[in-house]
Amino acid sequence: MIQMTITKGVLDASLDPRKKNRDCEFRKWQQRTCKHDSIAPLLTHTMTLQEWLEKNGAKGLDHLVLEEFPETGRGIKTLRALKAGDEILTIPGAVLWTVDAANTDPLLGPILRSLDPPLSVEETLAVFLLFIKARDTGYEERKLHTEVLPTHYTASIFFDDDELEVCAGSSLYGVTKQLKQQIKSEYMITLDRLFVKHPEVFPLHKFTLEEYSWALCTIWSRAMDFKLPEKQFRLIAPFADMLNHSLGVKTCHVYDQRTGVLRVLADNDYKARDQVFINYGPVPNNRLLRLYGFVLPNNPHDSYELVLTTHHLAPFYDQKVALFIAAKLDVNSTFSLTLTEPLPDKVLQYLRIQRSTSQELTTILATANAASKPVTARNEAEILTALDEALENLLAGFAVSIEELGLRVAGDQYPVGGNAWAAAHVSMGEQRILRLALAATRDRQVLVVCARCGKAEDGNKKCGRCKKVVYCSVDCQKAHHKEHKGSCKSPQ
Repeated sequence: MIQMTITKGVLDASLDPRKKNRDCEFRKWQQRTCKHDSIAPLLTHTMTLQEWLEKNGAKGLDHLVLEEFPETGRGIKTLRALKAGDEILTIPGAVLWTVDAANTDPLLGPILRSLDPPLSVEETLAVFLLFIKARDTGYEERKLHTEVLPTHYTASIFFDDDELEVCAGSSLYGVTKQLKQQIKSEYMITLDRLFVKHPEVFPLHKFTLEEYSWALCTIWSRAMDFKLPEKQFRLIAPFADMLNHSLGVKTCHVYDQRTGVLRVLADNDYKARDQVFINYGPVPNNRLLRLYGFVLPNNPHDSYELVLTTHHLAPFYDQKVALFIAAKLDVNSTFSLTLTEPLPDKVLQYLRIQRSTSQELTTILATANAASKPVTARNEAEILTALDEALENLLAGFAVSIEELGLRVAGDQYPVGGNAWAAAHVSMGEQRILRLALAATRDRQVLVVCARCGKAEDGNKKCGRCKKVVYCSVDCQKAHHKEHKGSCKSPQ
């Protein structure tokens, strides 16, 4: 590792002609954004960070600069045109934040390796970040990165009670409350196992619950995850962690396990002075706000996580568990309801098994589809009725309706970009999906129960004209004709 000293002021561009263009852009950005003297050290450290990365083998920094963008805040701008497939940025393994880097540190490593059981990946990286941030001497290189990290985040765990109440009823609301308690509990355990036992390494006034929460949020919002042949791998890449997310690009960052290098590629063409983006993946707003602290209005990847479980005292429990396994389902299953698939087939399959009678279980076992299709009319009517009621209850549990939230967002009650505004978008997205799921459930219900008397029989037949309702008999169809004829139209 090359030792460097933090210097005050802008580095001399004449040391390397390649940097003149970048340094000119940097000074322009400094003049535009440095309205207060307190910002100047951040800008200086950012420039020095680039120098340190380049000395360790980073490539691409000569045409990239930080910029404040109206829509996204701080991001990375390219100074030259890029073509799809171009290598934008390369960050060498020596400067990455990883578990291996923490465990091999001469001071921190022996302490971490002595823990049994070891800290999780997330906990290790959090401790590593705080360890570097807290050092008064040494570690100047890595401190260059910690000193340009945000001092605070807008993830949902940092919302005040009123802001979080905006999305009461959403999955984010419950998860955030649980997460706050979980962080506190994990911190107390780490405090006891690690911090208080090594106060010379972990000064307690710098390893508080607030600092630990900050470190966790740094990891959530800036880490990159890769699936390697033998494990999941998580890293934070200095400078690359400042790239913002866009739905308009594909995932375009790769980790080379052989060389230990992170590479960021252009997914599409960029003009000079464009902001360069990466893609975090198809992430819904409830996850974006929880991990990254922002939302995308009308996010096409919004989802609602529906949890279904079967009690161990339920009738025929063992037989149902066997069928769940055959259907590749868990007894406690979580299903993602989405805008494109608000009522997944797997939800119906789970409920058909869960609600089956002894005779229906025998029928399922005699077929090869493991309840992927309706078992009996009785069973189908029961699961749809139960699902209808459950979805109604979930929607009733939201503190503010989607219509009211729309008015507040359109008005000035929730300032654009604020915490309440972001929480409102999460709530609206989840309510939208639950309403679609409810509509899909009811569309199925009318094809199971008689439109007049409500009987659910296997012999119910569809209306010969519209095919959108069913009847148990000719008498019911005739009796229902006057009510039904207004909406009865042949399929186009």
